[in-house]
Amino acid sequence: MRSVRQCSRTACGRAAVATLTYVYADSTAVLGPLAQHAEPHSYDLCIEHAERLTAPRGWEVVRLTPEFTPAPPSRDDLLALADAVREAGRRTEPEPVALPEAVGAVLNEAPRRGHLRVLRGEG
Repeated sequence: MRSVRQCSRTACGRAAVATLTYVYADSTAVLGPLAQHAEPHSYDLCIEHAERLTAPRGWEVVRLTPEFTPAPPSRDDLLALADAVREAGRRTEPEPVALPEAVGAVLNEAPRRGHLRVLRGEG
C-alpha cells in the first residue's frame, strides 16, 4: 500500500502535491509536481504551501506546473482499502472459556477487595 506523503512544513498534516528542490549554485528554488519517491534534500508541500511559496531575496522560484491538484486514488490504494475492510470483517470475538466447576466455586468463595480478588491456594 502506498502511504500518503504529508506536507514537510511543521504542524501541517495535509497531503503533499508538490516537491520543492533547491539549486544552491543558481540560487533557484524549483517547485514541481510531487516526485515519485521522497528524497532527503527535497521538501513535499501541500497545495496551500506550494501556492504561497516565496524565495529569499536574490533567489528565483521556478514553477514547473502552474496549478497543483491532489492525485486521485490509485488502483493500489483502492485494493489496500478493500483488503483492510475484508480483514476487519474476518475478526471475530474469542469464544468464552468454560472453567471447571471446582475453579468456579473457588473464585466465587474468595473475598473481594475493591477490584482485586484473593485466591486461596492449596498448601
